[in-house]
Amino acid sequence: MMHEDHGGWRKATAPYERPRLSHSVWQLINTLGPFFILWYGAYVCLSVSVWLTLALDVVAAGFLIRIFIIFHDCCHRSFFRSRKANAIVGTITGILTCCPYSQWRSSHAIHHATSGNLNKRGTGDIWTLTVEEYTALSPLRRWAYRFYRNPLVMFGLGPIYIFLIDYRFNAKSAGYKERINTYITNAGIAAAAAGLCLAIGWQSFLLVHGPIFFISGAAGIWLFYVQHQFEGTYYENEEDWCYVKAALQGSSFYKLPGILRWLTGNIGFHHIHHLNPRVPNYYLPQIHEQNPMFQDVPTVTLLSSLRSVRFRVWNGHLKKFVGFRDVEKKSS
Repeated sequence: MMHEDHGGWRKATAPYERPRLSHSVWQLINTLGPFFILWYGAYVCLSVSVWLTLALDVVAAGFLIRIFIIFHDCCHRSFFRSRKANAIVGTITGILTCCPYSQWRSSHAIHHATSGNLNKRGTGDIWTLTVEEYTALSPLRRWAYRFYRNPLVMFGLGPIYIFLIDYRFNAKSAGYKERINTYITNAGIAAAAAGLCLAIGWQSFLLVHGPIFFISGAAGIWLFYVQHQFEGTYYENEEDWCYVKAALQGSSFYKLPGILRWLTGNIGFHHIHHLNPRVPNYYLPQIHEQNPMFQDVPTVTLLSSLRSVRFRVWNGHLKKFVGFRDVEKKSS
C-alpha cells in the first residue's frame, strides 16, 4: 500500500533512473567553473568596489546552490552510476557546501521515507508541531518553537547554526564510516578556509565568502521549507500515510523562472523527486512535461510561496497550517 503505483508513476520515471555520464560531467563543468571564476572575480573587485564584490557574491551564491544540488544527487546515488564516484564527488561538493556526505545522506534518506508522516517526524525535516502538541507544551517550549519558526531566525540564524555548527557533529548512532567522512569534511573545510585566509587575508575571505555562504544557505533553507510547508500540503498519521500521496501532495512543484530553475538544479520539481529520488536532477523537467499526472499537483510560485512564512502549526482536523494567533484563540 505504501508504495502503491497510483497512475503508473513507476513506469513514467523508471526510464530516467540511470544517469548519463556526459550530462553529469557537463553539469560539474558548467557549475564549478563559473563558481570559482565568480569567487575570484569577487575578490579582485574588492580593490574596485565592495558593492561590485557583493553583486558577484549574489551570483556566486546561486552557483553554490547548484553545487549543493549536485551534492544532493550524489547522496541519492543518482548523479553517477558508480557508488564510488558519487561518494568522491559528494564529499568534495560537501566540503564546498559545508555538508558531510555520509551524515547528510543518512538523514536525508529518512526524510524521504517519512515525509508527511506525523508519527515519524524529527529527522532531516523542519520542526513542525500539530495544534494539540503545541498547546500541550510548557510556556518555555512554546517560546522555543515560536523562536524557531520566526522567519528571521529560520532564514537568518538558521544557515549559521545548521551549516557551521550542527553539521560538524555526528549523531550518537552514526557508524564508523559516517564519522570518518564527517571528520574528513570538517578538515577539508578548515583547510580551505585557512588556506584562503593565508592567501588573501581573513578580511578579504570574509568579505567574499561570507555573503556567498549566507545567501546560499538562507536560500537553501527557504527551498527546503517551501517544498513541504505550503498551503494544502500533506500530513497524515502512520496508519493513513501513503508514500505516493506524500510525494504528490506533500511535495510542491515550485514553479520558478528559468534562470532560478537552472541555478536550483530543477529542485522545484520536488514532487517527482520525492516519488523517485534515483532520477538525476537534469531529467526532472522532461518527466514533468511528458506526463500529465505530474502536472496536476500543488503548484507554488515565487509570489504565493511568500505566504508560507505565516504557516506555523499543523491543524489535523482542517488539514492545513494555521498561525499562532489561531491556536492561541482556540486554547484561550
